[in-house]
Amino acid sequence: MVASSLVLIANAGGVGRTALDQLRAQNVPVRVMVRRDDERAAELRTLGAEVVVGDLTRPESVAAALEGVGRMYFAMPVSPDHLLAATVAASVAREQGQLDCLVGMSQMTVSQMTATSTAESQQQRLHWLAEQVLNWSGLPVVHIRPTAFLDNPLFTSLPARTIKENGTIALPFGSGRTSPVAVDDVARVVSTVLRDPAPHIGHVYELTGPRTVDMPELAKEFSRALGRPVSYVDVPLDQWRTEVLAKLGLPPHTEQHIATMARLHRENRYDRASDDVERVTGVPARSIEEFVAAHKNLYLG
Repeated sequence: MVASSLVLIANAGGVGRTALDQLRAQNVPVRVMVRRDDERAAELRTLGAEVVVGDLTRPESVAAALEGVGRMYFAMPVSPDHLLAATVAASVAREQGQLDCLVGMSQMTVSQMTATSTAESQQQRLHWLAEQVLNWSGLPVVHIRPTAFLDNPLFTSLPARTIKENGTIALPFGSGRTSPVAVDDVARVVSTVLRDPAPHIGHVYELTGPRTVDMPELAKEFSRALGRPVSYVDVPLDQWRTEVLAKLGLPPHTEQHIATMARLHRENRYDRASDDVERVTGVPARSIEEFVAAHKNLYLG
């Protein structure tokens, strides 16, 4: 039986939405699962996507969304339900037996974890466990492990505020190095795999920016992109959690995850570089300077 080319995007935020745009530009048929049939869903329909209302933690709605689907992109926002959703998706997809590819969105931190490691966030632990479940399912899986996103508030809205105020990037990353990657670049990898899955089945792609930088180097890239001096100010982690992170009003699970990301940056756990974006798509990942230059209005107002 020839597998269907219909792609189910189970989360159309961030990477999923960008991958949807890229797939539709190539006339790939796409179905999108949404939680509510609202204005956002209507907008997805205008792109030529089929929209279904569902919940990744409910087997009956996952089964309905997967009907006739040959390829699936699995992702969730940061959520304590991540492992449940991955288990539901894997069990339903296995029972239906129609997928020739399931692309799972994970995190690069997983590559440094073990079954018993405890230094990571609850969310990172859920990603590690979800990868195990997907592997055990026997489904044709491709794992996507991006490092921190350039589009994350750590590199966008938070620096934008302090750059406008006093020309600084104030974060608790210490002397740690990092290699953030743009959502657009991760989405290009996802859409490339979904268009032609066969060469990628069983692979793990670790996605980073083109090189690692320490925070003063990152500030220099911001300076070049914005045409104004930007410097890095290191903030004690506890102070940053109290004075910045706690005031964002995030759910406890999300706040703990971001605080852990900050600590792991400080411990140099994000000093990782890979050329997987270019190897998969033929185009290198964009640099921090290129990303910031493309979003200059965000940082300068």
